[in-house]
Amino acid sequence: MEITVNDQSREIPEAYSVQQLLSGLFPDTSTGIAVAINQSVLARSEWERHLLQPNDRITLIKATQGG
Repeated sequence: MEITVNDQSREIPEAYSVQQLLSGLFPDTSTGIAVAINQSVLARSEWERHLLQPNDRITLIKATQGG
């Protein structure tokens, strides 16, 4: 199925969770990441349970260090 992540189309399998998506995109860490789906912020506690749907628009924001 097709979703959009930060304005880029991606194909993912059916029954794919937010946690699975993040593990694929950020294999080294999942800390410092905020997730919004269709403009609604999703709590970290929901990442494993929330299954993505066709045409979902996901916004990922990764915190960085610096000044």
